[in-house]
Amino acid sequence: MAVWEYVGLDAAGKAVKGVIDADNAKGARARLRKTGVFPTDVFEQKAGKGSVFGRGKGLNVEVDFQKYFQRVSIQDLAALTSQLSTLLGANIPMVEALSALCDQTENPKLKSVMTDVKDKVNEGWTLAKAMRGHPEVFDDLYINMVDAGEKSGALDVVLIRLTAFTEASVALRGKLVAALTYPIIMITMSSLLVLGLFAFVIPRIKKVLDSFHSELPMLTRILFGLSNFVMNYWWLLAIVIPGAIFGFTRYIQTPTGRTWWHRRLLRMPIIGAINRKVAVSRFSRTLATLLTSGVPILTALHIVKSVVGNDIIAAAVELAAKNISEGQPIAPPLKASGEFDPIVIHMITIGERTGELEPMLAKVADAYDGQVDNTVNALTSLLTPLLTLFMGGVVGIVALGVLLPMLNLSAAIK
Repeated sequence: MAVWEYVGLDAAGKAVKGVIDADNAKGARARLRKTGVFPTDVFEQKAGKGSVFGRGKGLNVEVDFQKYFQRVSIQDLAALTSQLSTLLGANIPMVEALSALCDQTENPKLKSVMTDVKDKVNEGWTLAKAMRGHPEVFDDLYINMVDAGEKSGALDVVLIRLTAFTEASVALRGKLVAALTYPIIMITMSSLLVLGLFAFVIPRIKKVLDSFHSELPMLTRILFGLSNFVMNYWWLLAIVIPGAIFGFTRYIQTPTGRTWWHRRLLRMPIIGAINRKVAVSRFSRTLATLLTSGVPILTALHIVKSVVGNDIIAAAVELAAKNISEGQPIAPPLKASGEFDPIVIHMITIGERTGELEPMLAKVADAYDGQVDNTVNALTSLLTPLLTLFMGGVVGIVALGVLLPMLNLSAAIK
C-alpha cells in the first residue's frame, strides 16, 4: 500500500488537499469519494522523502512549500505511542494496528511515515527495523526500546512505559518553557522601553535644558551622553548586537564552544542548579526506562549519553559505559566527574549492590523532577518583583537625571 497526495473539492465545493494511503490511484480516488472529497488530481508520494505537489512543466509547476515545514512534535509521538500500546494490548495484530494508526493520524508527515512503516512490517520487517528508516521521527531511545519489547514479547508493556516517559519529557519541557517565557518577554519590553526613553524622550528634555546654559549634574550628563550615542550610532548597535548574538550562537555550535558553554551553564547561579537537576533527571529516568524495558546496559548508557543534553555530564556517562565494559560498577566515574550529587551516587551504588538499580534510578528522577518544579516555581515567583524593581529603578534614574537640573534652575531663579 502506498501514500497518495490528492487535490480536490469537498462537499461544499471548497478546495482541499492532503494524503491518503491506498493500493493504487483508483483505490485512492474511491476512498476519497467515500469521505465526501471529489479528487481532481491524485499522485503517489515517495515515503521517507519530503514530497512536493508538482504538476505541469517549467514555470507552471505548482509547489507546496508547506511540506518543507511539516514536522512531528513530541506530543504527536506520545499520542501515537499511547494508541499503539492500547491496540496491541487489545490483541489486535500488528499490521491492523498500524493501519488503524494511519487512518487515525492527522499529521501528514507522520501519516506518511507510519504508512511506510506499516508496509515494511507487512513485508516481514520487525517494527524496530522499519522505524529505523525514519530517524527524524524515531530516535535511538525509541527504536531500542521497541526492539527490546519485540524480543521480549512484551511490546505493549514497553510502549506504555515509553508513553509515560515521553509524556514526562513533554511536561518537563513545558514547565521550563513556561518559566522562561515571562522573563524573556519582560526583559525584551524593558529593553524597548529604555531604548525609547533614550531615543525620543531625553533628547527633547536636553533641548530645553541646553537653552538655559547652566551646568548640569553628572547623572544628567551621563544620561544625555547615552542618549546622544543611541541617536547618532543606532546603526552601530543594529550591527554589533545581532552580530554578537550570531557569532556567539555559531561558536557554541562548535565542539569546543559547546563544551565551554555547557560547563558555564552548570556553574551559573540558580540556572546552573536547574540545568544540573534536569540533566541528572534525564539520565536517571532514561536509564531506568531502558533497563526496565530490557535494553542491555551498555546500549542504554550510549543512548543516555545523547539525551542528557549536556556534554560535561555526557562525558561522565561515557566513562561509566567504559567502566561497565571492563566489568566495573557505574558509580565511580560518575562520582569522579563531580557533576552528580553525593545522594545520587549513593543511591546508584546501593542499586547496583542490591540489584535494584532501575527502581533507585526512578526514585532519583522523581526526586529531581520535584526539585526542578519547586525551583522553577520559586524562580518564576521571584522574577516578577525583581523585574518590576528593575524597571522602576531605570525609570527612577531617568526621572532623577531630568529633575536634578530643574531643581537647580528653580533654586537659581529664586
